Amino acid sequence: MKTTLHKTPAALGYRMPAEWEPHEATWLVWPQHRPDWPGKMEALAWFYGELIRKLAQGEAVKVLCNNATVLRAARDVVTAVGADAKRVELLVCPTERGWLRDSGPLFLRKGGARPDLAISRFRFNAWALFRDWKKDAAVPDFIARRTRVPVFPAVHKDRPVVLEGGAIDVNGRGSLLTTEQCLLDQQTQVRNPGLGKAELEQIFRANLGVTNTIWLKEGIAGRDDTHGHVDDICRFVRPGTVVLCQEKFRGDENYRRMAENRERLEGARLESGSRLEIIPLPLPEPLYFRGVRLPATYANFYISNAAVLVPTFNDPKDREALGLLGELFRDRPVVGLHAVDVVLGSGAIHCLTQQQPAR
Repeated sequence: MKTTLHKTPAALGYRMPAEWEPHEATWLVWPQHRPDWPGKMEALAWFYGELIRKLAQGEAVKVLCNNATVLRAARDVVTAVGADAKRVELLVCPTERGWLRDSGPLFLRKGGARPDLAISRFRFNAWALFRDWKKDAAVPDFIARRTRVPVFPAVHKDRPVVLEGGAIDVNGRGSLLTTEQCLLDQQTQVRNPGLGKAELEQIFRANLGVTNTIWLKEGIAGRDDTHGHVDDICRFVRPGTVVLCQEKFRGDENYRRMAENRERLEGARLESGSRLEIIPLPLPEPLYFRGVRLPATYANFYISNAAVLVPTFNDPKDREALGLLGELFRDRPVVGLHAVDVVLGSGAIHCLTQQQPAR
């Protein structure tokens, strides 16, 4: 692993690719943090097995296991579900939680005659919410060593910048989606004290190759440990098209939140200056556990090489969401994975995954 300090990734021609661009691999963490999924670890293991099987149909899958015992258990499940063993690599790496979208590295790509990769190294502090994050914070460096790509520390005035992968979504052409609730909060879960829009947009430009930031207001209602991650509500599906969650029932808290976000998107512009195409994506009926609303959403899908993997919730709107996404992604199948057990931990498929672009 080589750490680069003198030039920014953007100055060297790197950019963060869109998720639908080809992957070399998808990285995961095998679940082992029981407090996130009380009573669900066995069911969750089989969910992971099916997730890995689907991913391995189109790319390598790299799975971080907390220790050798966890690795053996993971291998048993991966073998049992019939995943392509040649494409699945299990690695021992200490972790705290399994949400690799947030704790993992943000990969960058530079095109040309010899395409190359790099990592933009942001700081992870468990969403400015939990105290046990130091093992997860070391994951990007572990992955950098395994992939042998240079690392660019993301700093502002000599201070590391905190950012999770689920807080942003990019179209690969220079535009980025995020929310004010997550990144500008200075009272509840404060990632970067004192940093405002101008500073963050400068950071995105230098470290991700982003020239245009689109600010939504709030994330999804319910127990959202992330405090407003955009990958629960709005995603790019094409360079100029987004899906935005829509709640039709006026009495639901998400009705106001998504209506305000739609107003912002309607007034936004892409990096080219053109308007966005906005496609409404339904929300499932509210899902509760012990009286607490969970952040159930179809927007937390993952675009892999072989398929678009979408969380489903035993809800009548599952079919509607899958059909809509199937119309938008014509180049790969759209596949639903039952995610009621997963969302108990306040996340779903996109939160669990991190893509490594193809060189």
